[in-house]
Amino acid sequence: MIHIRAVQPEEFEAFWALRLEGLQTNPEAFGSTYEESVKLSAAEAKGRLRADTSNFVIGAHTVDGSLVGMFGFKRESGIKSEHKGFIWGVYLKPRFRGQGIAKQLLDEVICKARAIEGLRQINLSVLASNESAKYLYMNAGFETYGFERCALMKDGQCYDEELMALIL
Repeated sequence: MIHIRAVQPEEFEAFWALRLEGLQTNPEAFGSTYEESVKLSAAEAKGRLRADTSNFVIGAHTVDGSLVGMFGFKRESGIKSEHKGFIWGVYLKPRFRGQGIAKQLLDEVICKARAIEGLRQINLSVLASNESAKYLYMNAGFETYGFERCALMKDGQCYDEELMALIL
């Protein structure tokens, strides 16, 4: 049984361990690298875990409380862009994939985002080669609005990304 809920600040160590695992397991899928992230100060790292209505991390927790998956959300802060937010830091431990947990996480992010006054759009970027993630997002109503060639580069290899948006 998996419980979907916001990750709390007191769960920082579990959150950060999962974040670093994601960066090591699927380095091509993140703009950040493990090598950069592991050097962050505790204060900088804790800044990634926010717990307010406009910036949050939704986690998948096992019955024993272990954090096995997460989706981050952050609202844009500029006057002309505060109507948008974006999904970041998506990761699910490999042994929990293919069970519908990512859909539950995404549904909760969308639900919480819809409750944010003035928010009209959720953006994300996804590896163009990640068919299962693209399928998840498309089924939730996201549409591709752009394609960036060589958006990320790791060890000399380019990775293309699709840019997607959900209009609320």
